[in-house]
Amino acid sequence: MAWGPRPRRRVGVMGGTFDPVHHGHLVAASEALESFALDEVIFVPTGEQPFKTDRDVTLAEHRYLMTVVATASNPRFTVSRLEIDRPGKTYTIDTLRELKAQMPDTDLYFITGADVLPQILTWKDADELWSLAHFIGVTRPGHELDTSGLPEAGVSLLEVPAMAISSTDCRRRVAAGKPVWYLVPDGVVQYIAKYGLYRRGSAKVDDFSRPRPRMTTRARDERSVKLPPRAVGAGK
Repeated sequence: MAWGPRPRRRVGVMGGTFDPVHHGHLVAASEALESFALDEVIFVPTGEQPFKTDRDVTLAEHRYLMTVVATASNPRFTVSRLEIDRPGKTYTIDTLRELKAQMPDTDLYFITGADVLPQILTWKDADELWSLAHFIGVTRPGHELDTSGLPEAGVSLLEVPAMAISSTDCRRRVAAGKPVWYLVPDGVVQYIAKYGLYRRGSAKVDDFSRPRPRMTTRARDERSVKLPPRAVGAGK
């Protein structure tokens, strides 16, 4: 009996600061998973970004752990430390090159906010990005977006109602003492409260002298993007 070639895997890569991760991110990943027949979505929290210099960004370890908490219930969502463990500034091209090298028989789909798409033309080695991944721009229903200058075959738009939620608004609500229940997952609400994130005067919160959640060795091993073909546990 002749066996045909194994079908190529389709993996979504959701980049973002996730400061904090919220239900809009999770719904967008879920919609992309279904609409593009993806096998899984890897969330890749950013490390040191070259573009977000206008505000303090919460410590990477907090952002990573919040994303792990938020995605833990979905076996097709995983979280990668790829960017937060990489020294220096974070560039999407470096992440996609590394993922492609680790998963050569996989088609990558980079998921990002649609408002970011026009900026891609200014990113490092932008011309090579289109050969490494198909870009999915997530947008609110009815939102018009100018995609001129972007390769038509390399970009798709995906409407997601929950994208009306924003991390910026979540941070402001916490700073003002307002609740963020139902905007972010319950576990993330509790994490924010435990570590006092986003309170006025503590936007960065780099004190890890307090007790911090630790993953077991097995959990850390399973949540490593360096385990093809299932890049488990590993989001611009």
